[in-house]
Amino acid sequence: MPIRYPPIPSSEITEQNLYLQRRKFIRNSALGISSAMLPEIGTAARLHAAYSRYSTTEVATGYKEVTSYNNYYEFGTDKSDPADYAPSLKTRPWTISISGEVNRPRVWDIDALINTFPLEERIYRMRCVEGWSMVIPWLGFPLASLIHQAEPTGKAKYVEFTTLYDPAQMPGQRRAVLDWPYVEGLRMDEAMHSLTLLAVGLYGETLPNQNGAPVRLVVPWKYGFKSAKAIVRIRFTDQQPLTAWARSVPSEYGFYSNVNPAVDHPRWSQAKERRIGEFFKRNTLPFNGYAEQVAGLYRGMDLRKYF
Repeated sequence: MPIRYPPIPSSEITEQNLYLQRRKFIRNSALGISSAMLPEIGTAARLHAAYSRYSTTEVATGYKEVTSYNNYYEFGTDKSDPADYAPSLKTRPWTISISGEVNRPRVWDIDALINTFPLEERIYRMRCVEGWSMVIPWLGFPLASLIHQAEPTGKAKYVEFTTLYDPAQMPGQRRAVLDWPYVEGLRMDEAMHSLTLLAVGLYGETLPNQNGAPVRLVVPWKYGFKSAKAIVRIRFTDQQPLTAWARSVPSEYGFYSNVNPAVDHPRWSQAKERRIGEFFKRNTLPFNGYAEQVAGLYRGMDLRKYF
């Protein structure tokens, strides 16, 4: 049964002109991001104004909704659970290990990672398999930048992402909702695509815990469950990773999880979606509206079989 929620008053959605002013301020800050605005990202981070070639022109969903209506089962299955229980998660110190089929394995400290790769702001449409969607201004860097640094070997065909496993801090992990820890994966060409981000912030601010702090995956042409949060390990492999949802419900959640209105979820249609903040539903776009950029990755594939 699709999850229902009340319409959000327009008064609670960030006005476009206010957000654009805010974005302009961030862009003009380029080499000196305010440490007050990004307390954990710091002044050494470099913000590039490259968002225009990637970003949608649609109005961004309000900050309140983006940070209070979330899927993050490590903290509970209700949409409000992440905002209620995630703030106590300790995101410092934090490390991410790079391993597997790479020439340069290493363990990154999160702040060293953030300050090594230039940050960009990109406004992406994001869609949940349950039929709701948002438009989110992410702050992050292309996953490809990290991949180039790691120097994958010729055997690397896939990239696997593993989330923190800590039931003491993540109460949802005390329940067998999924086979923990949470694991996701991408094919190498998907991971290398210029749209794929590792996000460390949103709306120009440090990424809130309930949205996946301190670093999460963002792949805008796939359903939201493909976005691994609180990442602690990135592993390169020659085998397709067995993802958390594919382990739990393989008939409902395939490895690719591309947004495809022509292929329904077994329990609901994917043809329509409701943007948070809007009353009426809109048509779901193939690849979430990014078909021009990514459809070529799947040329010749049966997208009903490889869903």
